[in-house]
Amino acid sequence: MVSTLRLGVYVHSSYKKTSSKLLTCRMVQFVSSRYARESNHVTSDTSINLTINLTKGLCNQDLELYSLIACYYIIGTIWMVPSLVIYVRARILPEAWEASLVKLSEVGKVVYTEYNEKSIDAPAVIVVEEPFTEPRIHLKGIVAGSLKGLLDYVDEVIKGIHDNLVDKVGYTYHERLFTYRLPNGEVINQIQKVIEKLRKTSYTRRAQAITWQPWKDLETEHPPCLQRIWFRVIDGKLVMHVHMRSNDALKAAYMNMYAFTELQKYVASKVGAEVGYYLHIADSYHVYEKDWKWFNSFVEQIKSGYSRNRWRKTHEYLEMVSKLENIESKAL
Repeated sequence: MVSTLRLGVYVHSSYKKTSSKLLTCRMVQFVSSRYARESNHVTSDTSINLTINLTKGLCNQDLELYSLIACYYIIGTIWMVPSLVIYVRARILPEAWEASLVKLSEVGKVVYTEYNEKSIDAPAVIVVEEPFTEPRIHLKGIVAGSLKGLLDYVDEVIKGIHDNLVDKVGYTYHERLFTYRLPNGEVINQIQKVIEKLRKTSYTRRAQAITWQPWKDLETEHPPCLQRIWFRVIDGKLVMHVHMRSNDALKAAYMNMYAFTELQKYVASKVGAEVGYYLHIADSYHVYEKDWKWFNSFVEQIKSGYSRNRWRKTHEYLEMVSKLENIESKAL
């Protein structure tokens, strides 16, 4: 693959030879698109369109400097995500989760953990464009001891069914989001505050909820992985950005994303909006060493397409849960 520097030199020298800004602009667009396709870096349609718009602007300028900027800066920098960062954009939830695991296997680095165990690790940015388009369920991602565990986890996040265990386990996401307790004893329902703020000003940039309590979490062995959730209504749709400090990519990420999108739907219903895209950011997106064999095997299944046999529509999943519960009740 031709390097960014060589591409820049090639196009810039062509500018000097042809003395044609229009031709140079066309070449910048061509080389930019070619570089985007052939490089290992992740690109986005928006960024490529930005490149094209900038090079169109170049055609209307008289200064040779703009050619140099286009060649060295636009091609080399403006749309590239560093190769050590996972960037995934997918239409539905199971597809996004699978793609993130494949990317982790490709760019992840071995990093030691505070649990005396290695992990394969990388920062991750995952965009789910249509989080409620079916199929939504990935059976492989339900790591909760039972098939129904996914539904229980949603109830834990939204309804607080395990808040009675906070003194024992340290926190639940519902407890931190819906009953955030300050050192002076004051309790804040952050999600209700978010709803009220969005009802008043749908485009606000201030509708967010946090989990971190530095007076407690800096000293505990198991602080919350979820750090912050940000909401905004754009074009009548509620978008949600979730920021995790740490996320087990194999054993937790899918269930996290599923439950958080259910929270997104809950808030959307309260503010009278449809559900928009979902953005999941993890500073440490990782798989522990003890799970590497399982992880590598699953990645191969994803690449072959076999893993899609584990995708289910929501009603299919609920039917499976119901049948299993009937079998278990009869066994009693």
